[in-house]
Amino acid sequence: MERTIMTEAVSDELVVSALEKHLALIRFDLNRRVVYVNTNFAQAMGYTEQQMIGMDHRQFCFPGFANSLEYDQFWRALFSGQSIQDKIERMDAQGERIWLEATYMPVLGSNGKVLGVFKVAANITRRQRNIEEVVTELQQMSEGLNVRAESGITRSTELLQSIESISEVSEKNIATLASLQSQAESIRGIVQTIQDIASQTSLLALNAAIEAAHAGEHGKGFDIVAKEVRKLAGRVSDSIVEVRRNIEGITKEVTNITEGTNLAQDNINRSQVQIRNAMDEFEDISAASEQLDSRARDFDKII
Repeated sequence: MERTIMTEAVSDELVVSALEKHLALIRFDLNRRVVYVNTNFAQAMGYTEQQMIGMDHRQFCFPGFANSLEYDQFWRALFSGQSIQDKIERMDAQGERIWLEATYMPVLGSNGKVLGVFKVAANITRRQRNIEEVVTELQQMSEGLNVRAESGITRSTELLQSIESISEVSEKNIATLASLQSQAESIRGIVQTIQDIASQTSLLALNAAIEAAHAGEHGKGFDIVAKEVRKLAGRVSDSIVEVRRNIEGITKEVTNITEGTNLAQDNINRSQVQIRNAMDEFEDISAASEQLDSRARDFDKII
């Protein structure tokens, strides 16, 4: 025995029933008063259907919007036959803020004139609050990054100033060491001159001793003086050797210190470059955090 499957046709009544069941519906007259509202809309606003009948649209808006030029432009656009679709902020019966994704549709008569405004809406308050929480967290993260970046810039600036002060002292030390090195070279030249004089003095003393020997008895006194001069020249030569040894030691130490100071200066220069790079990165982080904050606000407006 065959079974007959009956398929029910979709009727306008069923479509309207589905809209009534799943959407929030409300209609306003030309005085902006409620003439029809379904259960979904009334519940979303915190009223009963009977309470909302006859209420003025302004009663569902916060004063800032209801008393604004934008509000009047909004209704003028609807009464001119223009439909409006947007995310809107409204005030419920407890004075709390709710968000609706709404479409306002002017109802036109047979003559094309607007008879009223029909509104279809979905309550997106929970979604909007979640979005606002995310946006707030993003803004807090942005502020935290910005604070840390500014702190990093401040500390890097202080460190850079300290290193630059050290660099100035280091450069002065390098200049001083170079001057000492130059003076040591000058002293070495003077010592060499004294050494040459001492050598000549010793040679002259030797020649004097030879001439004194040739003079016999008459040259004994002169021989004594020549010997003393030779001794003095010898002592000068010994002292010059010691001075030269000390000068060479000082020169070596100055050279070592100069090399170490130059190496320290190189490290300071590298540190300055690295700190400047770090400051640039902190500034980039700060700019990125500001951009993140701006994008978060834009995201909140778009959604």
